[in-house]
This record gives sequence, C-alpha cells and structure tokens, in this order.
Amino acid sequence: MQCPSCQNTDSRVLESRSADAGKCVRRRRECLNCDFRFTTYERVETIPVTVIKRSNAKEIFCRSKLLNGLTRACEKTSINNQKIEAIVDEIETHLQQSNLKEISSVDLGEMILLHLKSVNEVAYIRFASVYRQFNGIEDFIDTLESFKPSNKFAAIS
Repeated sequence: MQCPSCQNTDSRVLESRSADAGKCVRRRRECLNCDFRFTTYERVETIPVTVIKRSNAKEIFCRSKLLNGLTRACEKTSINNQKIEAIVDEIETHLQQSNLKEISSVDLGEMILLHLKSVNEVAYIRFASVYRQFNGIEDFIDTLESFKPSNKFAAIS
C-alpha cells in the first residue's frame, strides 16, 4: 500500500477490524519510511448490475438513486432512515447474490414495491404512483383496492 505522505510502498498494519457491518475491513497502517499513519479499507469487489430502463437505455445500478427514491416515498411516514437503509441493503444484497448482470427497471420496481407493501401502505402508494406512472385517480383507486382484504365469505350469508 502506498503511503499518502511519501509514496513509499512499504507499510505495516497496526490494527485490523471489521467495518460497515462486516462488509469491509478497516486497517490502520504505518509507513516504514516516514512513520506516517493512515487508514485503508478493503472491500469485496462486486459485479456491477446494469438496469435496463423502459426506454431500453442501460445504466449501472446506483444505490444512492434507490435510497433517494425510497426516502422520498417514505417522507412523513413512520419509516425511519434505518429501515430505509435496511430495505436498500436487502435489495442490493439480493442483486449481488443472484449474480444478475442485468435487471429490468420493471423487475427492480416490483422488488421495491414488494418490500414497501409489507412496511407501509402510504410509502407503497407514493412509490407506485411514480414507478407505475399513474395518470389519474383511477390508478390510485385500483392500487388502493389491492390493500382491501378479500372477503371470501361475503356471498355465504
């Protein structure tokens, strides 16, 4: 590892510890030439996932874009930032573990909605209205209908 102070490549590790919930290793190092101390982080290299948009344009999956979208959908709800981060972590982990190189924005959106439906109905509706490009009140009503419990026994009375 190259020293940021003198650019010497010889250093020794003073301390190693797990960081970022075990997703990386933080190392304190000391340059053997100038005694400068610095920190490095070691992470597993992940395969970038490409998102195929509705227009067939492709872009690299961006965690911060997902986080921003969920944060907007969850504004003024009971969902805290830790829960939003956990949802993003779950989705990102799923994408990495499935070894997908590409995912359609439709599949990604449905994955997000699946998480939101079990967490908060308002956040679900907000996200769905943007993701599914609602054009009017009918789209909202149709989506709200999916939250009504089905009454299997209504016809029996």
